[in-house]
Formats: sequence, structure tokens, C-alpha cells
Amino acid sequence: MHGSEVFISPLPAPRFISFVHPRTANMDNRFFSLFNLTEDRAIEILDTPQALVSENDSRYIAASHLINFRTDRSIAALMRALEQTDPSLDNKIVRRKSIEILGRLQATAALPAIRVCLQDDDCYTVENAAWAIGEIGTQDPEILAELTKLLAKPRQSYRVMIHTLTKLNYQPAVPSISKFVKDEDPPIASAAIAGVCRLTGDYSQMPQVVAMLQNQNVLGRRLSIQDLMDARYYAAIPDIASCPVSLVFRLRGIRTLAEAGIGDGSLTFIQIQPYLEQSLRDRPQDLKLVHSYDRVPALPALIRNLYETDFGKAYLATQTIVENYPDTAPAALFAAYEEEANQDYGAHFHVMKIMGWLKHAPAYDLLIEALHNTQPQFQKSRAAAAIALAEIGDVRAIPELHKSLETKIWDLKYAALMALEKLGDLSGYEILADDADWLVKAKARSGFTGFKDEQD
Repeated sequence: MHGSEVFISPLPAPRFISFVHPRTANMDNRFFSLFNLTEDRAIEILDTPQALVSENDSRYIAASHLINFRTDRSIAALMRALEQTDPSLDNKIVRRKSIEILGRLQATAALPAIRVCLQDDDCYTVENAAWAIGEIGTQDPEILAELTKLLAKPRQSYRVMIHTLTKLNYQPAVPSISKFVKDEDPPIASAAIAGVCRLTGDYSQMPQVVAMLQNQNVLGRRLSIQDLMDARYYAAIPDIASCPVSLVFRLRGIRTLAEAGIGDGSLTFIQIQPYLEQSLRDRPQDLKLVHSYDRVPALPALIRNLYETDFGKAYLATQTIVENYPDTAPAALFAAYEEEANQDYGAHFHVMKIMGWLKHAPAYDLLIEALHNTQPQFQKSRAAAAIALAEIGDVRAIPELHKSLETKIWDLKYAALMALEKLGDLSGYEILADDADWLVKAKARSGFTGFKDEQD
């Protein structure tokens, strides 16, 4: 923040967030394979008492790496790690990670060992145990009752427990969950409201969860999307599309709800298409921004705000730059890109989008470079570059955008179709009319004349 150019103060952060937080990580399994370990070596390291581990080895990495080996041996090694009760922080972190991996492996055989961890003194170990039980799944009434009792225990990660009990459809937990619907921590209250609605079938209180999409706290906004997804609350799709968080969260929410709603006959592609494309287009003026400036900041301060982890603040900066500095912003953005933004995936994304909103033709080469950047951390910048190229209107981008139709990244393909359409090229629809991704295929078929004729 810069002097008086501050945002309205957000609510306090949630009380307890785990050091190892499997629910929101969405970690791609390909990153686990970076560790150059065999299964045997990973098990050997994990079995080593914490005090005897060599400085060149890491039991945490060994536990993480075992996600690549869905074998009884790996599961047994992870379970043995839970039995190592050395009170050191390093060992606690290894135990948390081992529980997480067992959950990701959906290791039913590990349920008894994980259940023991529900009584651990370390609240983050308890949190991961509750999450893992939800991932593995159980209808054991004793385990579910034990989880429910933890809602009355101080200093626990209540949101995780509420999610697990709701996911496992444990009706007896409703009275305990109901006590949290007015919790002072918005993410906990949101989970509780959604949980009660799902378990009772009474969705009359879900608008309260929708209202949390406008929470001052970015984590509250992100987690309310998760709750709306879990509750299959389709009416929230327009509100999710205008929520001021990263489009990654908006797209995930809309896609998940669309898939469920189309699957059960509640929705059609035509109904969700405007909100999906609104999110992919990602114009700040289409968002309901929750932050504001008390006066228009100087351009350097606005550019610094593009590095904010709260994308709501970055979108406010984006809109302010476009509206107030259309002539001087491009040079400043190029300079920022060369200095630092080329390494910061958030700022990188916003720079690409702003160049498009400013219709700055000299940014063409920069946008083409971003369109073809295959580094995972810059993935969302590729779709942003596609949209920006269409805004600039340079038809040289058409063959470059066609290359993006060959990717396996659904949102990049979809954005490329939108960009090609804006540039007057509709050939992508026929190319992707039978795409493996259902959303891309639906978009392509909605615009492909041949399929329209068949439907007529």
C-alpha cells in the first residue's frame, strides 16, 4: 500500500490456515515428479527417524514423492510416518504431508491410522486428517461422530471438518454445524450455511453465501466460490462471474457448476456461455470491485498494485490505469515488464490484459511471446494474451492463435476461439467441433454452421 492511496481495510484473515493446505492447493501431480527419487529411496528416507536424516535428504519431499507410487508399499510407509511422534516441527510437517498424500491416494487401509490423528495436539495435523477422511470417504458412524465432536473443541480448523461432514452426508452433524452459521470468520460461516443447506435440503439461506463473494477478504471470496460449487447452487453463476478474484477461481466455479447443472438437466450451455465468456474476457468493468481508492493514485503506485495477491486490488489498478493513464501507461508497463513483471505471474497476466484494453499495437510481439509461453506458472497469461491480441485487432495473430487450438489447455483453446471470432476467423469452430473437452466442443458447435444446420 502506498500512503493515502490505500484500500478500504479488509476483514481479518481466517484464524487458522494450515501450513500444508491440501484443499486449496490444487497441486498438479506433474510437480511431484520433479523429485529425482525412486520409490525404494523415498521409502528409505521416510522411514529414517527425523533426528538421523542427512542434510542432503528430506522426509517431507520423500512423503510428497510417494504420490507417484500408488502401491501398498508406499501406503504402508506413509502410515509408518504417522507413527513417528518426534515432537520437532520438521516431523510434524512430515506427518501432515503424509496424511495429505494418503488422502490424495484415497488409501482406505489408512483410515484407522488417520483416525488416530484426529486426537493429535497439533491442530494442523487434525485438519489434514479431517480433510483426508473426506477424500478417502467413509460411512463409519464412529469416525463421523468423532469428527462432529471436534466442532466443539477450541482452536480447530472448523471449516475443514464442516466440509468433510457435509461431503460425507452425515445428517447427525447438522445441529453442530448450525452453530457456526453466524461465525465471525466469514469462510467458516459460509461453509456452515452451505453445509446446513445441503444436509437439510433447505437452500433458502444460500444468498448469504452469495453475498460473501463481495467480502473484503480475498480468501473469503475464494472460499465462498468453493462453497457454492459444493452446494451446486447454480443461481450463483452470474455472481461468480463478477466476483473480484483471479479468473482461475471464477472459471473453476463456473465450469464445475456448469458440468453438474448440464449433467442433471438444470442448465444448458447457452445459459452459462455468457458468464463463462465474461470471465475469460476478464474486463475489470464487468467485476463488482470491493476495493476503492480515496483518490486516483500515481501511475507507478498503480503498477505496483498489479503485483497484489488479492486480484481484486489488481483489477482496480487495471481499471484505473486504463481510464486515467491511456497515453503514458504503455511505456511504463514495458519498463515494469523488463524490470520485474516478466518473472511475477500475477503482474505478467495483468500487463498482458492492460495492453489489450489499451489496444496498444506495439505490444504485439510481447503478446505473441506470452501466447506461446509454456511455463506452467504463466499459463493463465496465455489466454490473456489471446484476448489481448483480439483487442489490438492485428490479423497477423490469426495463424498464431490457430496454434493455440492444438493445446490441451481448455481455457486457452476457448479464449483462442473467442479471439479468432473477434478477428473475423470462424474456422476454429469446425476444427474443434469434436474436441475432447466438453466446454470447448460446446463452444465450437455453437458457432459452427454445419452443426447449426444439423440441429435445424
